Parts: sequence; C-alpha cells; structure tokens
Amino acid sequence: MRFQTLAAPVEHRLDPIKGSRFVGFATRTAAPDLAAAALRDVRQRWSDARHHCWAWRLADGRFRSSDDGEPGGSAGRPILAQIEGHGLHDVIVVVTRWFGGTKLGVGGLIRAYGGCAGRTLDRGALVEVVSTVSIAVRIAYADIGAVQAVLGARGLTPGDTDWGEAVCMQVPVPYDQVEAVTTALADATRGRAVVR
Repeated sequence: MRFQTLAAPVEHRLDPIKGSRFVGFATRTAAPDLAAAALRDVRQRWSDARHHCWAWRLADGRFRSSDDGEPGGSAGRPILAQIEGHGLHDVIVVVTRWFGGTKLGVGGLIRAYGGCAGRTLDRGALVEVVSTVSIAVRIAYADIGAVQAVLGARGLTPGDTDWGEAVCMQVPVPYDQVEAVTTALADATRGRAVVR
C-alpha cells in the first residue's frame, strides 16, 4: 500500500474572523494513541483557547473527528473532509479557536474550520509512504550473488542476516511487490531459495 502523509509538522494562522482567531496544526500520526498525544500537546501549548477541534485519518482506514464543544458537524467533519480532499493518511489536524465574542453561525464555523485545516495542509511538505512486509529468505552461499542482483535491481536492501550453515536474511518488500520478488528469487536460484 502506498499513501501520502506529511513529512513534518505544519502550522498556519488565519486572519481573525469577527474577532475569533484560528490556528491550524497538522502532523503525521500512525495510531490513535499517537494522535491523542499530539492533541494533548496542542491543548497544553494553547491552553487559553476555548476550542481544539480535530480529525485524524489512518492508512488502515480508521478515522475520528471532534467538534470539541462547537455545534455538531461544524468543525470536526470539515477538518476530516480537508484531510480526505488532500488525499492524506496517517495525519491529525487540530484547529484551535480563541472566541472573539461574535458568533459565526454553523456555516461560518464550517468555512472557518475547514478553511483553516485546508490552508494548513496546503503548506505541508508531503512524503510518500510504502507499506512493506518482511520476507525471510534462506539461501545457500552459492546463491548470494544471484539474490543480491535480484534485490539490487528492485532497490531492496536486506535487513538482519544470519550467516550460519545457510544464509538467512530478512528483506523488507513493498506489499505490492512480494509475489514478483518471490518469483524472481526462485527463478534466479533455480528454485533453491526458500522464501517465507
């Protein structure tokens, strides 16, 4: 699986809207507990703000959002829509609001929270992540050259390697290439490579 996420945290401040100030913060996250930790950090950093509305979306399909006291559907869902619209995964976006004394209405809140989230993500540097699986390869010493040629041609680098009676190596392979790599290793070693 390949997906895009943020390369580094990013922050953006909107111009005040009817006295309310909005700051967007987005960062990479890979699990709900990491997203919760990022949210705690934002709440501590801007503890004087009234609302910390947020959404996260993970590569495994899970997502959540919160309006944090704003009217239902006026903050969390627009933030999540921006994450989806930018095609990002493993990301949390928190939009913090300092209330300025004038109510914005549900439509105004949707535009403000969604707009702040979108502009924050627009400023983020992106990176492509390729999910991998580690395959175990067992070969005879005589097949090392052939196996290194197959791996090198695909830009793969073995991880842990045991140089015992036979060579046993762990090789991280993108999910979508496992079958092709397994076949290439079998062909290059005339079926002698054992791949698990």
